[in-house]
Amino acid sequence: MAWLEGISITTALLILFLIIIPIVTIVYLYFFDRKQKQHAILRNYPLLGRARYILEKTGPEFRQYLFDGDNEGRPFSRQQYLHMVMPGKYLSNVIGFGSKKDFTQPGYYLRNAMFTTQVEELHVDNTDIVQTMKYVIDEDNLFSRKEHREEVEALPWLLPEEEAIVIGPECKTPFRVRGFIGQAAMSYGGLGQNAILALSSGISHVPGSWMNTGEGGVSPYHIKGGADLIAQIGSGLYGYRTKEGEFSVEMLKEKAAMEQIKAFEIKIAQGSKMRGGHVEGSKVTEEIAAIRNVVPHTTINSPNRFRQFDDFDSMFDFIELIRNEGGKPVGIKIVIGSKQDADELSKYMAETGRHPDFISLDGGEGGSGATYQDLADTLGLPLRSALPILDNSLTEYGVRHKVKIIASGKITTPDSAAIAMALGADLVQGARSFMISVGCIMAGSCHTNDCPAGVATTDAKLQQGLVVDEKQYRVTNYILTMREGLYRVAAAAGLKSPKELKREHVVFKDERGRVFPIE
Repeated sequence: MAWLEGISITTALLILFLIIIPIVTIVYLYFFDRKQKQHAILRNYPLLGRARYILEKTGPEFRQYLFDGDNEGRPFSRQQYLHMVMPGKYLSNVIGFGSKKDFTQPGYYLRNAMFTTQVEELHVDNTDIVQTMKYVIDEDNLFSRKEHREEVEALPWLLPEEEAIVIGPECKTPFRVRGFIGQAAMSYGGLGQNAILALSSGISHVPGSWMNTGEGGVSPYHIKGGADLIAQIGSGLYGYRTKEGEFSVEMLKEKAAMEQIKAFEIKIAQGSKMRGGHVEGSKVTEEIAAIRNVVPHTTINSPNRFRQFDDFDSMFDFIELIRNEGGKPVGIKIVIGSKQDADELSKYMAETGRHPDFISLDGGEGGSGATYQDLADTLGLPLRSALPILDNSLTEYGVRHKVKIIASGKITTPDSAAIAMALGADLVQGARSFMISVGCIMAGSCHTNDCPAGVATTDAKLQQGLVVDEKQYRVTNYILTMREGLYRVAAAAGLKSPKELKREHVVFKDERGRVFPIE
């Protein structure tokens, strides 16, 4: 061993860490894998088997960032993801050199007008300027990127006061909406406190939008942010239940007394799960358990449906109870599975005169922090199929004017919002798009409490990565660009407001290039 005398300590450490330890580790794993009984591949091919499992584990990340094309990947392609990130960060959705969309594929298209509408002709109120923050790129090279954040003024793109969309005009306190874009239901518990606070704060900077609390109840972070809220009541009655799980009118009245809460929503179904919500016990902190009135650190599964009703009569009894006791509009969140479902609801409304103040229509392509593959892939019609069915049915039975439709289901860009409104929606909302605006990287770990971006987690360490003061303005900017884009599309169609978008402004092109009107 005399040769060791001439080797420095640094060189010896390098040999140890780069040669000896790796060799010992490989030899250990070889014999360990040969003896284990769980994996046949590792028993037969220890080293190649290890390489296979490493590649399998890292495969999704490699595909997302290196191998998938711009328009590949699910649930959102890289291109769709960027269309949500860039407006939030830079307050702009301008692109260069043309669209990357595959125009040979079937799809919906908006009809442009021969004579478009001038900006000054639009029915819009841009009086109250929004103060926000955006990033400006200083340098963008291969190995370095520098940018800084600066305060800017932006137009709000609101409906004029006299054209506001009124939800529940017959209620003691109607909900007047002057922006077309809101955040769909996401619970505190599904998302962490920093994400909820950033979303609420960002939405509050742009009056006219709203935030749905999700079925987890109203948290201090919803309130602190200052956003207008639609308070959702799920089948588990979280935030509206006694210790025994019964509905509490007193708790309802407490929520209704809050000025920020503008309406209540009864969650009948969600696009990605035709059942109640699910939250892993690792996410259920003491605070979340107190808000929901459940046992801490215990996995929560809401009932498949409400125990308070099981038919239209009892459902509308529940709706009217909430409306009468709370004095605010009450809606239902549903998923349409067939024309028959829509007809049965519309017919009942026509025959009895009873109705919700709004219907949140979720498409089968909607997302969730935790659900089952068999439910997410198959149940419920996609939004663009369901919207015309519901709109037609309500119109056919003469009750469309009594109900506002709020549509959700992968509405992420102004043109997708415009198509939804043309197909029958009065307003549109998104959930995953708002998650992405506060930093979600589509890691697909929402149900594990290990979200690396600190969004869909209640883990205190992981939440540190989400800085509320920075992310809230990305939410603000995303809403502003969505609103402006909606008006831009309306102008291109020759209209003065997105409110005027109708079925006639959309066509469907099939794979052979044939064009069909929407019925």
